[in-house]
Amino acid sequence: MIVYNSTKSGFVSDVMSGRIETIVEENFIQKLNRRVSESEKRSWANSMKDMCLVLQGDYSIHNDCGVAIEFTLPPTSKRIDFLISGLDEFQKSSVIIIELKQWEKCETTQLDAIVRTYLGGAIRETIHPSYQAHSYETTLSDFNEVVYSGEVSLQSCAFLHNMVEAEQIRHPHYASYLTQSPVFLKTEMKDLQEYISNSFIQGDEGLALKKIENGRIKPSVALSKEISKILRGNKSFTLLDDQKLVYEKCLEQALSYKGRKNVVIVRGGPGTGKSVVAINILVALISKRKNAAYVSKNAAPREVYQDRLFGAMTKSRFKTLFLGSGKFMESSEEKYDCLVVDEAHRLNEKSGLYGNLGENQVKEIIESTNTSVFFLDEDQRVALSDIGSYDEISGWANHFGARIIDLELKSQFRCSGSDAYMAWLDNTLGIRETAHHFLDGTDYKFEVMSSPTELHDKIKRLNNEKNSARLVAGYCYRWVSKKDPSAFDLDFPAHDYKAKWNLASHGSTWIENPDSVTEVGCIHTCQGLEVDHIGVIIGKDMIYNNNEVVTNYLERDRHDKTMKGSKKMVKEYGEQAIEQLDTLIRNTYRTLMTRGMRSCSIWCEDPALNEYFKSVIHI
Repeated sequence: MIVYNSTKSGFVSDVMSGRIETIVEENFIQKLNRRVSESEKRSWANSMKDMCLVLQGDYSIHNDCGVAIEFTLPPTSKRIDFLISGLDEFQKSSVIIIELKQWEKCETTQLDAIVRTYLGGAIRETIHPSYQAHSYETTLSDFNEVVYSGEVSLQSCAFLHNMVEAEQIRHPHYASYLTQSPVFLKTEMKDLQEYISNSFIQGDEGLALKKIENGRIKPSVALSKEISKILRGNKSFTLLDDQKLVYEKCLEQALSYKGRKNVVIVRGGPGTGKSVVAINILVALISKRKNAAYVSKNAAPREVYQDRLFGAMTKSRFKTLFLGSGKFMESSEEKYDCLVVDEAHRLNEKSGLYGNLGENQVKEIIESTNTSVFFLDEDQRVALSDIGSYDEISGWANHFGARIIDLELKSQFRCSGSDAYMAWLDNTLGIRETAHHFLDGTDYKFEVMSSPTELHDKIKRLNNEKNSARLVAGYCYRWVSKKDPSAFDLDFPAHDYKAKWNLASHGSTWIENPDSVTEVGCIHTCQGLEVDHIGVIIGKDMIYNNNEVVTNYLERDRHDKTMKGSKKMVKEYGEQAIEQLDTLIRNTYRTLMTRGMRSCSIWCEDPALNEYFKSVIHI
């Protein structure tokens, strides 16, 4: 859907009248049925004035070229800032996507396609505009029939109309994206004019834009063929036992939609292969040219699976199929055939940076698709904001009159397939009482170390095998290295041990990067993922006192988002709130201690808890 649609002459007239932001806002309300913020209106006013200067200042850009503002990009909810259309030298319909930014400065980062700039009142990491523009181009090329059929050709660029310095934004680190979608700065309006005028020999009255707006949304044959090759021979994604049954059942529901929504709820514990099944469903549906996407609340699973499957497609092309759970706030006429939701227990009620957008992520996901598949383990709910539960999902399914299909993954493939280890862990952490009071008779290797130094040294040695060993910790330590790269986040002087959290250097793909074995991960970057060997530092939020394992939410770092609002909640609800926080802490360590396929080693900051774990390993 296009919010604003005109020609160059009409656009210039609307800008010169001083009403462009008002016109766009009115169209926004009429077409999308929602209001916009004052900051968004200001951005339209500022950016469109500069685009007006670009178009008005070059007579070779024809007055009847089409202009569109705020085009909703199906099958996503992303919106393209600005598009201009015309006919190319072969009299073929052509469109240029222009990503607009008001940035004045930016900084490079070590992360792929990520820069740092001032956003929302602070310096934040965000996507490089060239990457962003090209990702929009590739999405249309893969999903819009008039584009991938060749009826309309596309190109893309970015216009940073307040930026003068080019060194950071054009750093060699971003060279591949800059080649695909060039960046034009404040002092380069003439270059942007030439880029546009060279693309069109005449205008088209916006015909190409109308073709794209009305184009059929369906994965291209090229995309479906390419993605169907991805899992062939990849043993990491082979389906075993009940995984195959659940996969076939989910696929059956997604392919047999007949006007009534399907909501599939797949329950399974750690290591039962939820993510493996989810990825296989996604690939199968895209291969059959169905609109489908993999959805998760946390970025880490999405980023890691992009890396693991990368090679057949460019990263920007692949990214379109992997979405965050907050991407479905705006209803769209284009519904997905299927949304596959991994780690559904981590879904939130609200979306956005400040948790103030949308209504309910479960509701919005079900509303946006014909078939939704939720992979769920309620024992891995680790944050106060986690609302993903069977009752929440089934409640919204009933609200939409959907058919509910219950499935379960039972076979344990992580932790050496040891159900006994899982039962022992639940008993030891005080999550639920089981008959496994001691860890005997299992093939799974579990060891309690005498210091964090010894633990980390062991993980480094194990990682030499095949880069599949990592150290994680409870979020009890402040992330000071974020602002001071020379500082250490975890510091235990008594053991001569210092380390840093992982996010600064390697981001969400920490679990894949060989260099990151020197760093420490947390629940935010490892949930839903696994390695062969996991090491866990248990902080002071869990101790052993009076012959029992107890927790203390006050020992969590105050910046830990999983505990945001805990003090207020305890003040209002007392013991009931403390019990909920206690469950979340125990679930967090259960999750961390089940990331290892072959072994788990731990060290507890509380000496008594360390001794307790040693005492329950063997009879």
